[in-house]
Amino acid sequence: MKPEQLLPILSVSPHQIAPRALVVGDPQRAARAAGMLDRPEQVGKNREYLTFTGAYAGTQLTIASHGIGGPAASVCFSELFQAGVHTVIRAGTCGALVESIEDGQLILATGAIREDGTSPNLIPLAYPAIAHRHIIQALEESAADRGLEALPTGVVLTQSYLYPAVLPSTTDLWMQAGAVCVEMELATLLVMAGLNGLRAGGIFTSDGNLARRRDPEVDPSTYDPHREIVSQGIDTMLRIALDALARLS
Repeated sequence: MKPEQLLPILSVSPHQIAPRALVVGDPQRAARAAGMLDRPEQVGKNREYLTFTGAYAGTQLTIASHGIGGPAASVCFSELFQAGVHTVIRAGTCGALVESIEDGQLILATGAIREDGTSPNLIPLAYPAIAHRHIIQALEESAADRGLEALPTGVVLTQSYLYPAVLPSTTDLWMQAGAVCVEMELATLLVMAGLNGLRAGGIFTSDGNLARRRDPEVDPSTYDPHREIVSQGIDTMLRIALDALARLS
């Protein structure tokens, strides 16, 4: 791809993308994270994809929003990789699947269960979705620097839906198998990064605990991801993710 050409969906010139990227689902969260950079510049805006580049602790980083779900996210990840990104951390919210995890608490991912609905169309399910060990280590070290040691860590369930319908959900099954939380995009990222020989990982903020409900599903009447305790957790999560990306340089 020629430097002057724009990435078709992100609508960004590749030379405006740094080699290390933080990806988030919400464009507003991307802007929130960009506010933590030195000299952030909005370099792209198209549909749900908002992209910034700036410096953090002396390291050039890109922040991009990828929208909700594997299909939308895969477009963002693919174009970031085309632009030369080799290290990616996804920072998102999740539903905790371990009873002891409190709202606003952070969770580190070691891998993901591939119910994302996208990666099975890229490679068979026998291919694992694994977080890169360097990213796990960098996130652990960055969290410890902020006094957060021994965070809940484990395999994340990535599902292609938020609210179930006619078919039964598998959330309870994976909860029994030891999954630490459920979200919607990490498996897609880990598989795509693995297929390209790149580094990827994830850190999450719990915005509710499904293990504490009789029916382990999101209840639209009580689910509220916009509480202050969740917002505080998100801020800490974004700082840790940015610290880790800078550390990985």
